[in-house]
Amino acid sequence: MKYTKPENLENRLTTELLPAVRSPGRYIGGEFNQIVKAFRADDLHFGLCFPDIYEIGMSNTAVSIIYDLVNTLDYASCERIFCPWTDAAAVMRDKSLPLHTLETKTAACELDVLGFSVTTELCNTNILLMLELAGIPLLAGERGEEDPLILGGGQIANCCEPLADFFDMFIVGEAEDALPELLERLHMHKTAATPRKEILLDLAKRFEWLYVPSLYEFEYDGEEITAFKPLVEGLRCRFENAVVKDFENAHLPQKPIVPFVQAVHERVSIEVMRSCPGRCRFCQASFSRRPVRVRSIEKIVETAKANYHATGFDTISLLSLSTADYPWLNELVDRLNEYFTPLKVGLSLPSLKVDKQLELVPKMAASVRKGGLTIAVEAASEKLRRVINKPITDENLFKAIDQAYQNGYQRVKLYFMAGFPGETEDDIRRIADLSNDVAQRRRRFAKGAAEVSAAVSWLIPKPHTPLGWMGQKPAQYFENVKKIILDRKYELNARSVRFKFHEIEGSLLETVMARGDRRLGGVILNAYKGGACFDLWRENFDFQLWKNAFSDAGIDLYKLAQKQYGEDDILPWQHLGGPERDYLLKHYRAALEEANES
Repeated sequence: MKYTKPENLENRLTTELLPAVRSPGRYIGGEFNQIVKAFRADDLHFGLCFPDIYEIGMSNTAVSIIYDLVNTLDYASCERIFCPWTDAAAVMRDKSLPLHTLETKTAACELDVLGFSVTTELCNTNILLMLELAGIPLLAGERGEEDPLILGGGQIANCCEPLADFFDMFIVGEAEDALPELLERLHMHKTAATPRKEILLDLAKRFEWLYVPSLYEFEYDGEEITAFKPLVEGLRCRFENAVVKDFENAHLPQKPIVPFVQAVHERVSIEVMRSCPGRCRFCQASFSRRPVRVRSIEKIVETAKANYHATGFDTISLLSLSTADYPWLNELVDRLNEYFTPLKVGLSLPSLKVDKQLELVPKMAASVRKGGLTIAVEAASEKLRRVINKPITDENLFKAIDQAYQNGYQRVKLYFMAGFPGETEDDIRRIADLSNDVAQRRRRFAKGAAEVSAAVSWLIPKPHTPLGWMGQKPAQYFENVKKIILDRKYELNARSVRFKFHEIEGSLLETVMARGDRRLGGVILNAYKGGACFDLWRENFDFQLWKNAFSDAGIDLYKLAQKQYGEDDILPWQHLGGPERDYLLKHYRAALEEANES
C-alpha cells in the first residue's frame, strides 16, 4: 500500500484529454458538494469505481451513499472514478494518461483499494478497460505488493464467479455496515505493512460476507461442477450476505453532489424501504436482500429537506423495490407534499406494483406530477402471474389505471416480461391486448386514448431465485414473441401503444454471465481483447465478438444459456449468500405446478 503523495494529473488532463473529448464535464470533478479530504500518507485511500460513464454512475444511489460514508471515516478518504467513454479511452491510451480520480486527479494505481460497484453483467468488459487504463494487471494472480487491492460489490457479488480471476475480494450483500469494517481492518494492515497474501487470508477468515476467490477452487467433470473447496484448511465454504440491521440509522448523504453533466436521474433519491414483501419468483433482489426494513417518515422527510436545500433538485424520488408497500405511504406523501408542493418540487414513485394499495397512489401523487405512471405488470395474464407469484388481478390493475386517469394522468408505461414457464401464445397476445385496454380506458374520463409505452424484456433466470434452475428460452422463441405482439397490435389498430423490446442477444449474454462459473473468466478476457466494451450500450454492443470468444474457449454460448440445472446440482453461485436451497426449491416446484395446471 502507498504512503507517498501522488502526482496531480490536472495539468496534463487539461491540455491533453479535455480538448479531445465530446463531453469533458465527465472528467473534471469539482462539482458542488464534492468532498476533498487533506492528504495524509497513513490514511487508507479508496477509489470508488463505477464501470459505466459519469452520467450513469452519478445517478446510482449506492455510489452516492458509499462515497459519503467512506469520507466520514477518520482513517480513510474516498474519491470517484467512472469508466471513460470510448473517445476518452482512446486519447488516454494514445497519450499514456492513466485512469484518475475526479477529486484530486490522482492516478487510480496510486490508491490503496479500488472498489467496484457492479450492477449488471454487461459491464464486465468495462471493468477490464478501467484496470488496463489504470496500469493494473487484469488478472488478480499477476498483481504485486504495489498494486491496489481490487474489491467488488453490488448485486453482481452474489453471482461473481465469472469475474473471479479479476478481483481480489467481494463483499457479498449490503455495504453500509460491512465496508467500514473491512476498511478499518485494511487500514490496520496498511499501518502494519502486512503482505498482500496475508491480508487476503486474514480477511477471508474474519468476515463471513467477504469472498476471496483465489483461496478457493472448483473441480469439474465435463460441464458439471463436482466440488467447491478452500485451498486453506478451515476457511468457510458458504458466505452469508452482509445485512444492515439498523436501516433507520444507516448512512444517508445530506449533501449529494450536483453533477456538472446532466445525469440520467437528476433528483433527490431516498431509499424508503429495503427488500420487498413480495416473492416474485424471477426477482433476485427480492430474494437476496431480505429481511424487509423500513425508514421512519421523520427520517425520510428530514433527509429530503436537507438534500433539496443542498442541491436544488426539483424532484424527490422515493426508492424501493416496491414503494407501494411502504407501510405509511399515505402519510409520507402528505408530509412531503405539504412542504414541497409550494416549492414546485415534484414527487416520484417509480415502477409501482399493482395491488390494492396502488389504487390510492395516483391520487396522492396527482397534486405534484400528472405526466406518467409506471407499472411493472410483468405478466399480462392472471394465470402467468400466479406462476411467478405476483398475485395481481386485472380488476385491481384497471382500478388503479382508472384512478390515475381521473386524477389527470395522460401517459402510462408498462413493463412486461416473456419466457416464463407455462407461457402460451395466448399469454403473449394478451400483452398487446392488455396494453391496448389500458390505453383505451382513458376515454371513459377524458378525450382520447392514453399514450402507453410497453417495454418487453426477456426472462433471465437469475441466481438465488426459484427460476434460477431453469434455462432461458431460445433466441428464436423471443423473436417469435416480438412477431406475435406486433401482429396483434396491428390487428387491434392500437395506435396509442408503442412497444419497445430489449435486445435479445444482450439478454442472452447477461443470462450466461449471471449463471456461469469461473471458466467464463477466459471468455471475458478474450472478448475484451477482441474489442468488446460498453456492452450495455446498443451502439457499442458487438455480439459477434462474444460469439468468437466463446467459440475460441470451446464453450457453446446458446447451450449454456439454455442450461437446465438439476435440483441436486452444485450451482456456480450457491456459496455466495442468498436464501437456502430448500426454500428456493419449494417456490420453484410451486411455479412448475402452477405452470402445468395452466
